[in-house]
Amino acid sequence: MNLSGILVMAKPESHGLVVAALNALEGVEVHQVDAATGRIVAVQEAEDIHAEIEGVKRIKALPNVIMAEMVYHYLAEDERIYEAMPPELIEQQDGFETCAVPAYLNS
Repeated sequence: MNLSGILVMAKPESHGLVVAALNALEGVEVHQVDAATGRIVAVQEAEDIHAEIEGVKRIKALPNVIMAEMVYHYLAEDERIYEAMPPELIEQQDGFETCAVPAYLNS
């Protein structure tokens, strides 16, 4: 089981719609909402890292979501053996493979 904390940003006037859409997703629960800024903290439970990544992509694709990023990750007993970084987390940079990290975290 994987747990991830996800910060979601919505336009303040749309935060209610986004909260409802998040709570309707399987494995996602909203824990904190700042209506004035449109910030929403959600926790997602997923079977493995692949399902976790797909869940974050699902959240990013919701209407009225400006931004959604995983800010916390907990892995508990994933029975798969990973010989390498999952392909969806790899990006190429200057001919080298790196882990995909949002640009704002690199500054």
